[in-house]
Amino acid sequence: MVEKVVHVSGKRKMSIARATIKKGNGIVRINKKLLDLITPDLARDKIREPLLLAGDVAKKVNIFVNVKGGGVMSQAEAVRNAIAKGLVEYTNNKELKKKFLQYDRHLLVADVRRTEPQKPCRSAPRRSKQTSKR
Repeated sequence: MVEKVVHVSGKRKMSIARATIKKGNGIVRINKKLLDLITPDLARDKIREPLLLAGDVAKKVNIFVNVKGGGVMSQAEAVRNAIAKGLVEYTNNKELKKKFLQYDRHLLVADVRRTEPQKPCRSAPRRSKQTSKR
């Protein structure tokens, strides 16, 4: 018998999270650290949202996430996105998907916005040099 394993990725700004979900007893690790050890608390709470919404499903699987790039909150939202996508794919449950979409669309749909590149001879992407009106 082959064990079911799901690999998914989540993105937010410059952060990319890759999650692996397989049958287990509810362990969640982010970059080899347990979820309870993640700081700041707001980031930990954001990561917990899809697990709380999933309920019993989250207690029957082990989730391992590798995340890199971006800042702390960006990484937290990328992890949250990857976990939610993975739980939906692992269970094939349409009601769980509907619950995630009603709670927050960004649990399943990645935010595609990126920062605008800086232009040559300018101090910012859109700011230009000030001209005098004489």
